[in-house]
Amino acid sequence: MTATIASQPEKEALIARGWAALPSTYRIPEAAPSLAEARAWCKELAESHYENFHVASWFLPAALRPHFHAIYAYCRVSDDLGDEVGDTAQSLALLDLWGHELDACYEGRARHPVFVALAETIRACAIPKEPFADLLVAFRQDQTVTHFETMQQVLNYCRYSANPVGRLVLYACGEAGEGAVREERFRLSDATCSALQLANFWQDVRVDYAKGRVYLPQEDMRRFGVTDQTVAGGVATPEFRALLRHQVDYARALFEQGLPLIGMVSRELAIDLDLFSRGGLEILRAIEQRNYDVLSARPAIGKRTKLALALRALSGKALPFLRLGPRPTGKAA
Repeated sequence: MTATIASQPEKEALIARGWAALPSTYRIPEAAPSLAEARAWCKELAESHYENFHVASWFLPAALRPHFHAIYAYCRVSDDLGDEVGDTAQSLALLDLWGHELDACYEGRARHPVFVALAETIRACAIPKEPFADLLVAFRQDQTVTHFETMQQVLNYCRYSANPVGRLVLYACGEAGEGAVREERFRLSDATCSALQLANFWQDVRVDYAKGRVYLPQEDMRRFGVTDQTVAGGVATPEFRALLRHQVDYARALFEQGLPLIGMVSRELAIDLDLFSRGGLEILRAIEQRNYDVLSARPAIGKRTKLALALRALSGKALPFLRLGPRPTGKAA
């Protein structure tokens, strides 16, 4: 069947209905704001929507914070265009519009506060368009793909949904490097970002199922005797626990693969990388402490643990990547 291509008036109607489902401040203004106004907009969005940004920003040089605000704001709005509208056609229309605004940003025609701020970040940090555009690939895919057959397909999704963020961080901090150095840093960053994405997936199995999405690879589910109905039932059967144990082990191996990046970058960025890597490992630990039951309640990291991770990262005690400590037993706490 040939897909129907919406006419321009139909696209405009979809976009208008999509904007109506989002905060009014997300809409593209008639006149572009000043750089100071745009940066203030991004800062407010970042610090009001993401509590971990406050912790991470403690360790960033002040000059870099506006760049991280802009990058976060781009990711936040892009994600909301795909996830918070509630209508596939409207989301796809908005994401196409957002992609055109990204093109305009690189052509010197930024209008939205995100892109006005981002244009300066792109200039100052020499960031190519690819990682920003890649994120939109993932958000579009979210509209039509709800299940993944293999782990490789899940990782291919992470290549667009998570890995570009790590690369953007390296660019923003001036740590991307060149040539073979860049390739190696990107490889390690990709491992860390994919691991973080997987940790969030395994933490949110029930939450994602309620949204109609299952990130557990279908072939693994069949191998362990788990179905969508198992997840819908909300009871962590022995088969489900065995499946989650397998996935947690896989994610931990990815974290361990990426940890050497911490020793290759500046002290400031190393602290952040350590913080987020160990935060991801703590999510896996929380899943293990619940004996892999993520269906009856969502495993979470307490504020005390988050503070301890931040203090350890700041003190440098956790920076050597070989200090992983004893592996959890997986028994319920």
